[in-house]
Amino acid sequence: MLQKTLAAEAALALGAPDALDLAIPHAEGVSDEDFKAAMSRLAAGVVLVTAHDPEDGPRGEDVGMTATAFLSVSLDPPLVLVSLRNGSRMDDLLDEVPVWAVSLLSESQRHIAGRFAIKGRVSDRLLFADVPYTRGPHSGAPLIGGALATLECRTESRVVAGDHTLVIGRVLATNLPSSEGGPLTYFRGKYRTLG
Repeated sequence: MLQKTLAAEAALALGAPDALDLAIPHAEGVSDEDFKAAMSRLAAGVVLVTAHDPEDGPRGEDVGMTATAFLSVSLDPPLVLVSLRNGSRMDDLLDEVPVWAVSLLSESQRHIAGRFAIKGRVSDRLLFADVPYTRGPHSGAPLIGGALATLECRTESRVVAGDHTLVIGRVLATNLPSSEGGPLTYFRGKYRTLG
C-alpha cells in the first residue's frame, strides 16, 4: 500500500495525470458524426450474412445482409461474431432461426455488397435472382458463388450492445473455393480493393 501511495505521489510530482483524470468520458461527449468518422478509418472486410426463413411463404425465403463488423472469436471451439442492427430483418430472423451462413466477398463482388446493403427493402427474393449460390447443407442458407470462403454457423449466444446485437456463432463447416483475387474491403465509407 505504501509503495502504491509513493508511486502515485511521484507521478503527481512529475506532472502525470491522476487516475481519476483519465476516466473515460461518457458516450454523450462524442457526436455520432465524430464516431462514424473515426471508425471509417478502420478498414474492414466485407461479408454477406445469409439465412433461410422457412416460414415466409410456401418454400420460405432467403435473406441476406452486407456486414463489415464480422470477426473470428475463437479457434477452440471455432467461433465467429457478427454485429447486427437491433430490429433489422436479419437480427429478428437470427433470433428465431439458429443456423446461418457467411460469405467472405471477393473484390469482384462489390455489386453484391451494394445490393444487400440497401435499407428498407421489402423482400430479398429479387436480390438473390441473378446471384450464383448453393444452399448450405448445414444451414440451408445461400453460400455465394465466387466468394473467397463460406462458413455455416449455429448461434451460440446473443449479446445486446447498444443499438446492435452481437451474434456469436459456432462454425459448423467451411468451404474454400479456388477464387482468384483479393478481398473486398470497406474504408472511409467506400468499397475498396487491396490492389
